[in-house]
Amino acid sequence: MLIGTELAVSVFINPVLQKLDDRAHAKAISLFATRLGHAMPFWYGFSLVLLITETIAKRHESGSTLLIAASAIWLAVILLSVLVLVPINNRMMQLDAKSFPEEAQREHRRWTNLHHLRVAALVVAMICFLLAAHQ
Repeated sequence: MLIGTELAVSVFINPVLQKLDDRAHAKAISLFATRLGHAMPFWYGFSLVLLITETIAKRHESGSTLLIAASAIWLAVILLSVLVLVPINNRMMQLDAKSFPEEAQREHRRWTNLHHLRVAALVVAMICFLLAAHQ
C-alpha cells in the first residue's frame, strides 16, 4: 500500500498539481506535504519493521538474500527520505499560498526528482520481497 501511495503521488498527483496556477499549486503542495509528511514516517518505519521481521523469520530459507536486499533498500530509502526529502517537505509545508517563488519551485522539482528515485527503489524492494515470497 505504501508503494502504491508513493507511486500515485509521483504519477498522478504531482503531474496534476503542475497544471495549476502558482497560487493553487503552492497551496496544494503545502496541504499534501503536511498531510503526507505527518503519516509517512510512521508508515515507513512500520513497513521496515515488518520487512525485517519477515527477514529474520525466513533467515534460513531460500530467498533470504532477497529479503535482506529488500530490507537494505528500504533502509536506504528511509535514510534518503530523512536526510534529503523530509527537510524539503518541511519547507514545502510552509509555502505561502499567495506566491510560489522560483526557489520554492526549483526545490519542489528537486523533491520530485528524488521522489522518482525513491519510488523506483521501493519497487525494486517490492520485487525482491515478492521473489523471496515465491521461492
